[in-house]
Amino acid sequence: MKQIQFIFLFISLLILPSCRQAKNETQQGEGDTLSMAYAQLLHVVKYADYTTVSIDNPWKEGQTLHRYVLVDRNKPMPDRLPEGDVIKVPVQKSVIFTTAHCQLLRFLGADDKIVGVCDSRYMVIPSILQRIQEGGVVDCGDGMNPMIEKIIDLSPDIILLSPFENAGGYGKVEEINIPYLECADYMEPTALGRAEWMRFYGLLFGKEQQADALFAQVDSSYHALMAQAAALPKGRSIITERKTGSVWYVAGGKSVIGQVIKDANAGYAFADNDKAGSLSLSFEAVLDKAGDTDLWLFKYNGDRPFTYSDLLAEYQGYSQLKAVREHQVYGCNASKQPFFEETPFRPDWLLRDFIILAHPDLSLGSPKYYAPIQ
Repeated sequence: MKQIQFIFLFISLLILPSCRQAKNETQQGEGDTLSMAYAQLLHVVKYADYTTVSIDNPWKEGQTLHRYVLVDRNKPMPDRLPEGDVIKVPVQKSVIFTTAHCQLLRFLGADDKIVGVCDSRYMVIPSILQRIQEGGVVDCGDGMNPMIEKIIDLSPDIILLSPFENAGGYGKVEEINIPYLECADYMEPTALGRAEWMRFYGLLFGKEQQADALFAQVDSSYHALMAQAAALPKGRSIITERKTGSVWYVAGGKSVIGQVIKDANAGYAFADNDKAGSLSLSFEAVLDKAGDTDLWLFKYNGDRPFTYSDLLAEYQGYSQLKAVREHQVYGCNASKQPFFEETPFRPDWLLRDFIILAHPDLSLGSPKYYAPIQ
């Protein structure tokens, strides 16, 4: 009997803390889960006095990257809150390290909540650049080494930044007692999965209805374009990017770019590859597998349009590619075109470009981002 009592006491001690935590989580009911159609890493549950947000770790299956608790800034702070970094919403002032999220706030009509940015030299958002010149937005320097003193002076409600595998933390950003949001949306395995994170950002900035409406538009547009492409014969084949040093980083068959090419009903030499990230290949390996690809699309940064002379001066071996021989190379000048700003949350616009290029007889107008190199 004493042994049984001891075992019962031991089990009670084990479960008591979890019961207390469960009580905190469920004191207002089970909560209303925000159903996600495509996003796999994001879990949002609304309770009466707060909202919990859990982000899965994309590099460690079964682990949580970060957990947040959103509370209404216009109401008294709840007596009990579950575990997580507390963020008062709607956010009034934010510092944003990524151009894509700056552009998303413009889409949602919340860009007036941006008080600081990093890496502005890479940004192609005229209104933000103008506000930097006028002093309404502060340039906080390099995103990998931000000017912490400037961020502290701005006293933002939140910092938005992108997490990276094995980055070793965020340095002084973690020491200044300002909540930072790990924007892992770019690690979603699908284009629409990443875009759906806008619904979460809408919650943060008090733009929930606008975000839901915009995502519904993106979702509908993407599927309409995909259906239009699927009704056509197989389109021209596509290869993307170009050599960096001795390596050509090619999109894996299960990567977002690989899937968008597939959704455009275009050919892709690496479509049978099951990798969700990039493939690190030599030029010879790409030439062997994709040398006969019809179209070559890549991004670059420059003060003037890229030319075939520039391309061959960079690497003479490019002349062996069919797309070069037949002058079917298209470039996106990312210093002029807002490719990185817009396409993460408007993948339908990227899909449209791929469809136009892969199916030249289809009347969809001109590409938004890509143009023939000269």
